[in-house]
Amino acid sequence: MNTQTALPPVIILGGEANALSVVRDLGRLGVTVYAIGEPDSSVRSSRYCHWIDVPVEGSQEESWARYLLGAEAELLRGAVVLSCSDAGIQVLVRYRDQLLPRYRLDDSDPRAQLGMLDKLATYKHAKAAGVPTPQFWETSTREEVVALRDEMVFPLMIKPRLSHLFEEKFGRKHVIVDSFDELLAAFDVAAGAGMDMLLMEHIPGPDDRLCSYYTYLDEAQRPLFHFTKRIIRRFPSGMGAACYHITDRVPEIAKLGNRLFKHVGLRGLANIEFKQDPRDGQYKLIECNARFTASNCLVSASGVKLAEFVYNRLVGRPLPVMDNYRVGLRLWDPFRDWKAFRELRGMGQLTFGRWFAGVLRRQTFAYFAWSDPMPAVARMLKPLRRLFKPRVAKPSVISSTVSKAPGREALA
Repeated sequence: MNTQTALPPVIILGGEANALSVVRDLGRLGVTVYAIGEPDSSVRSSRYCHWIDVPVEGSQEESWARYLLGAEAELLRGAVVLSCSDAGIQVLVRYRDQLLPRYRLDDSDPRAQLGMLDKLATYKHAKAAGVPTPQFWETSTREEVVALRDEMVFPLMIKPRLSHLFEEKFGRKHVIVDSFDELLAAFDVAAGAGMDMLLMEHIPGPDDRLCSYYTYLDEAQRPLFHFTKRIIRRFPSGMGAACYHITDRVPEIAKLGNRLFKHVGLRGLANIEFKQDPRDGQYKLIECNARFTASNCLVSASGVKLAEFVYNRLVGRPLPVMDNYRVGLRLWDPFRDWKAFRELRGMGQLTFGRWFAGVLRRQTFAYFAWSDPMPAVARMLKPLRRLFKPRVAKPSVISSTVSKAPGREALA
């Protein structure tokens, strides 16, 4: 334990940009922060991080739990444990009863957290709660896919029920297909890898129709604050991770999000993403997360200090003020957004002048900070390090013989 401040230490499970943001926010408070995750994580380069190498034997979740419950972690008894990844959520849910005598865990309903991890369960809960969703189809066999052929609309998204397992296997969280033949090819590969899949309508319209809501739900499921943001661009367009965000006020999604959270019984941190459908104007569910997300540094910079709020609540310190935040604050990933610009320019949707004018303003960065520059250096060196590592090819969900629409890439 940190004897200088007498503040309980923190252990962060998984994550990348989100974990770095949490590590920095808590480290600046004087909290000793430990992190467990991928060996090449940029988080381990932070001056605020004490990295723990945990060898993976079996699954990641089993390995992390084995460490936390073993003799090596005895010195960390009494620490706060927070998740920045789906794998971390699995650890906190599945081993909760064993971890509670040793660590401080945030309030939660494990069944609700698992329901938010499972994409199919999330969409079924949303439908039951009256929260708009895209059309979706539950299928477990090729025969069921064929039987639904006349009902399906394209383009269509193939989403895993547990996205972190799919990403670990294929390097992507989902894949978009434009025809029934592409769907069958992708489904066969994913099913052959043992993945449970969900077929979902791909909502049309640009990426700036995507928006997210964040809150914290107390023991009575009351939202203790409200925060919303929008996405400006993603890369690849229409299917990749966001590379440009902006804080905004979108009260409609707060109402929809809390309707779903209450129906499910979720407690603790809650995040939900929607996309406004240009065909009917409705905000439709994309996904939920019961943890810190990749844009946490933007949430924090705007004045909503999620990590400090959760930590202080668990250790009995005064809570930060969370009743207001700065609108118009931006989070920019310059490297990936440059790729997004080039892609959109090739599609005739964005000129250099418009792109340059849009980014020529004060920005928030996920990795770079003057007070903690090394994670940004580590991130830039990642591609170089991977050149010298033995390459393990990930299987492709879409055969290379299947044509793809502009801006879409096969999983590889």
